[in-house]
Amino acid sequence: MHPTSARSARRPAQARTGYRRHRGILALLAALACLAGFALAELTASPSGPATSPPGTVTPGAATVTAGANPAAPLQERLAAVSWPADGASAADISGFGVVYGPGATRPVPIASVAKVMTAYVVLHDHPLSAGGSGPDIAVQPSEAAAYPSQARAGDSLVPVVAGEMLTERQALEALLLPSADNMAWILARWDAGSQAAFVARMNATARRLGMTDTSYTDPSGLASSTVSTAADQVRLGLAAMRVPALAAIAAKPTAVVPVAGVVRNYNTLLGQDGIVGLKTGSMQAAGGCVVIAAWRRVGSRSILIVAATFGQPGTAQTILPNALQAGHELLFSLDRALGGSGRGSVPGP
Repeated sequence: MHPTSARSARRPAQARTGYRRHRGILALLAALACLAGFALAELTASPSGPATSPPGTVTPGAATVTAGANPAAPLQERLAAVSWPADGASAADISGFGVVYGPGATRPVPIASVAKVMTAYVVLHDHPLSAGGSGPDIAVQPSEAAAYPSQARAGDSLVPVVAGEMLTERQALEALLLPSADNMAWILARWDAGSQAAFVARMNATARRLGMTDTSYTDPSGLASSTVSTAADQVRLGLAAMRVPALAAIAAKPTAVVPVAGVVRNYNTLLGQDGIVGLKTGSMQAAGGCVVIAAWRRVGSRSILIVAATFGQPGTAQTILPNALQAGHELLFSLDRALGGSGRGSVPGP
């Protein structure tokens, strides 16, 4: 055979081999393209943020979707569908899961009288009470009684006191947490630590121990706008506070009777609704309306404690607290739906 004829005879076989090689390369490229597209879709759809996020959390800003959650989806994905308040900063801590970050959850802001949760927590750490105990007596000093008129003129949140008045520790804590008495925060601080400055140091040390790294207390009442914290830090504290039986029992009371002041009422008007058992309200111009809500929810056969916080709710002096309570209530419903509940209804405790 002529050499040229032999090369011509080999060409079809070489062409077929080249075609198969070309077709294999195209198939490989197509497969890689599919894998790349799948990975991109996973990253786009993932509600839990980057892989470096701590387990049990939803990263700030990621949980702002308002669409209903798929009940068959993983819990973290369902929590990403929580509808957060449009204003201010919010977060939640769910027992057995961890902190869920809403918008602004890690931004330090003034927290007004929500600071009194830490005041009560420190007092009860230093002077423990049983769930129904009264504790030692606390005497109101003449200087503390003399300061009351000027404090009242300044518009502080107070209970009336007189020199020599005796309150039990429980009564003082009821005056602190229900009508949010600033003067009772100052009296308790002096009684516990000898001075407000020494007590504030204990507050901040306790915050560090609880992992509240973005919190700074400068007074025991929260009246100072320099007392700042984050929604994420305060829900951590709230969950710890609800584990103290005496604190949880006092925070759940709608009313109490204290000396001189008589009947005092809890500013948390949501108590008793939808499993709500606490925890603390606060409001002032620098902080807006603030609330930390504690509620028990039934998820399957389990009772779950939710502590939800929303700070910086807007409005007038008369409306910021009602606005915060409404925002916190709606946030609780949304969290409950994400957990698989109906979103509403009375839920028993543990």
